[in-house]
Amino acid sequence: MNRDLTTGSVFKTILYFSLPYLLSYFLQTLYGMADLFIIGQYCGVESTTAVSIGSQVMHMLTVMIVGLAMGSTVMIGRAAGAKEKEKVNRAVGNTAVLFMSLSIVCTVLLLLSVRTIVSVMATPEEAVDGLIWYLNICFIGIPFITAYNIISSVFRGMGDSKSPMYFIAVACAFNIVLDYFFIGVLGFGTAGAALGTTLSQTISVLVSFVVIRKRGMIPGLCRADFRPKKDVLGNILKVGVPVAIQDGFIQIAFIVITVFANRRGLSDAAAVGIVEKLIGILFLIPSSMLSTVSALSAQNIGAGRHDRARDTLKYATMIAVCFGLFASVVMQFMAEGAVGLFADDREVIRLGGQYMRGYVWDCIFAGVHFCFSGYFCAYGLSMISFIHNSISIVCARIPLAYLAAVYFTESLLPMGIAAPAGSFLSVVICVAAFLWMRRRPEPGKVSDFVKVEKQ
Repeated sequence: MNRDLTTGSVFKTILYFSLPYLLSYFLQTLYGMADLFIIGQYCGVESTTAVSIGSQVMHMLTVMIVGLAMGSTVMIGRAAGAKEKEKVNRAVGNTAVLFMSLSIVCTVLLLLSVRTIVSVMATPEEAVDGLIWYLNICFIGIPFITAYNIISSVFRGMGDSKSPMYFIAVACAFNIVLDYFFIGVLGFGTAGAALGTTLSQTISVLVSFVVIRKRGMIPGLCRADFRPKKDVLGNILKVGVPVAIQDGFIQIAFIVITVFANRRGLSDAAAVGIVEKLIGILFLIPSSMLSTVSALSAQNIGAGRHDRARDTLKYATMIAVCFGLFASVVMQFMAEGAVGLFADDREVIRLGGQYMRGYVWDCIFAGVHFCFSGYFCAYGLSMISFIHNSISIVCARIPLAYLAAVYFTESLLPMGIAAPAGSFLSVVICVAAFLWMRRRPEPGKVSDFVKVEKQ
């Protein structure tokens, strides 16, 4: 299962590793969009709004889990790059114990907080009941969502980006079938969408466990590796916690913007929810570049190849910028058509087109700071990512979105521009941090995480 990412052409290695990653993200996005698409076929705007808000809450939880798992990906990647199999297995075992314990605690707390979450989201009254059903069922499935992301982080840290793609493909296929059954055949509405999501994720995890066990895909892993080790857990959390918090803040910013839209009415709420899903598709390549840079750079840093880590950042940034420019220009002409795939209401389509035209430029700037964030995390400097995202949210995204909501009541275009404005500020901070790192005489010693791993 292990793949050496420290030799050969950097550009080709990025493509080889990122393509399965990209397909995984596409399938995961398709998996999430299936609920919205199918509910729109059989139910009204209120159900579409409930699912769009609920899926945004679930997306926030998922990205925080993925962010926390970044610590595992980096630690496993560095150990794999240094050819230290015992450290790899200890990291795998401790990752499983840590994340499954957290998932159980989170499940209980979230189930107790459903009505509070619905209230905080300023959910339109027509969508409240549907959202409560959706969240209750989805929260029950959090341990399985966590399990899938643990498996993915472990495999990618070891250089295998294909296996997670197969596992999410299973989930995607079952989700579509189950959604049509629960929503179209049984008429369960938003509860059916949540059941399809939860059951398909459960099936995917069970299949992945069977495949891993049958093929012996993590050789040498034993019971002792699952005993909690303070230093191993500490290093995972040192990288993962700042990333999880920053991702949580980003999603909170999106949720705050959703609240602004919700207060403007049902059509605005539905339009913003649909565009968020569409942006999820356009962000596939930037997101895959973030994870690719972190995994590849981690292995190269572990092998002492800092030059290859920098080249990985350079080529990934070029890919992200080129794609972002293409997507932004194309969407200026296709915004309403894209939104119209998920809604029949003319007002929703009009508002969604406006929001998309402003928001889509974020593909360029977010793609750049995603690549830098992956690079910083590989060096154990995830705090830099936390800082630039926090500043971006507080100084640009939220205040600009608020001002747009208050002063531009007839259009969602200005609100959409708040996201790329915030990402541009992040890019400026990331470039400054990268230049600071280049001035360091020994890049491998820029963090305590690196020093601990060398001992």
